[in-house]
Amino acid sequence: MEILKVSSKSNPNKVAGAIAGVISKNEQVELQAIGAGAVNQAVKAVAIASRFLREQGTKVYMVPGFVEIQIGEEMRTGITIKIVSEKDEIK
Repeated sequence: MEILKVSSKSNPNKVAGAIAGVISKNEQVELQAIGAGAVNQAVKAVAIASRFLREQGTKVYMVPGFVEIQIGEEMRTGITIKIVSEKDEIK
């Protein structure tokens, strides 16, 4: 599964585009964010990507969780958001 790292300075539209690009090739992608600002940008990106992908017939679900990330010699706790896609059935 591809991992996208999101910071508080990440552009949600660009992250949404990256999410949509990965979802179009794979069925899932993971976002990792450390800090409230980064989590905020990540959730906004998921909302934008969800709307875009929905127009193309793909539903996405997000599953939040925690992740331990090593930065230098320090371990930090971050939020992980797994995004899973599901194609709509054409009726």
